Amino acid sequence: MSTKTPHTTNTVLSVHNLSKRIGKREIVKNITFDVQKGEIFGFLGPNGAGKTTTIRMLVGLIRPTAGRVMIGGYPLHQRFLDAIRHVGCIVENPELYPYLTGRENLEHFARMQPDIPPERILEVTQLVELEERIDDPVKTYSLGMRQRLGIAQALLGNPQLLILDEPTNGLDPAGIRDMRRFIRRLSEEQGISVFISSHILHEVQLICDRVAIIHEGEIIRTGPVHQLLEGDAPVQWRLEPADRGFEKIRSLPYVTAAEMLPNGAVRTHIPEDRIADANRHLIEAGIRVEGIQRKQATLEDVFLQMTGGSDDD
Repeated sequence: MSTKTPHTTNTVLSVHNLSKRIGKREIVKNITFDVQKGEIFGFLGPNGAGKTTTIRMLVGLIRPTAGRVMIGGYPLHQRFLDAIRHVGCIVENPELYPYLTGRENLEHFARMQPDIPPERILEVTQLVELEERIDDPVKTYSLGMRQRLGIAQALLGNPQLLILDEPTNGLDPAGIRDMRRFIRRLSEEQGISVFISSHILHEVQLICDRVAIIHEGEIIRTGPVHQLLEGDAPVQWRLEPADRGFEKIRSLPYVTAAEMLPNGAVRTHIPEDRIADANRHLIEAGIRVEGIQRKQATLEDVFLQMTGGSDDD
């Protein structure tokens, strides 16, 4: 853990009213959030929502049109070097040299940064659990191993904040599970804050402490995962005839989202105290209600409810 300075607080990353406009199009719109020390923070939204543009602003690759980014207590665009030394980042795929070994890759990147002692290469190799393969050529690594080597590279400077853009993209289920366990260990054992951008809602739900949901460039909800899941859980209906039942139930003003499932059931988001009322309206409309089942809420349900069922990528 780095020595505290007068600038240091438990807030590792602070984003305030950040916006990015290109021409007439506003890609990111006035977003605000904080990431705390040791926290795993999910930045969740479909492809095209503004996630990667935001990350590029967070690490200084592009300048915001408006707003402020503070990292480790330092304003990014006024004191760039002071701020960025607290950050390790992988935007899209890690840049690695396939014909060099894992160790040679890390040695190369260590030479590009000031004051990294040789023993740090061993430390990050152990952190990402690559000791047995570190002297093999990177071209022989699986995708999951290359991802972990990329994270080792990002950890060389002993950052307070690790930014990962879609870290499980392309991984098989075992690789995703290993990545999830590894990120959690970095947070719990090393005290590193991890900012994860993803469109895979299920994975974010399993690993993150808090999330910000971004849609069409705007943050529409921020909070702990468990609190977001305390809202209206989905209710699944078996209706006959299903198509007329679907049209009727989605017309009710307190039903915030409705969709027809492939099995013919209708899934809705509806306050629990209005289920009986909806049931009555269906019966009065001549629709037979054959079953009502309340489901466990997921982040996907929360997202669909907030965006009116939008699932654009």
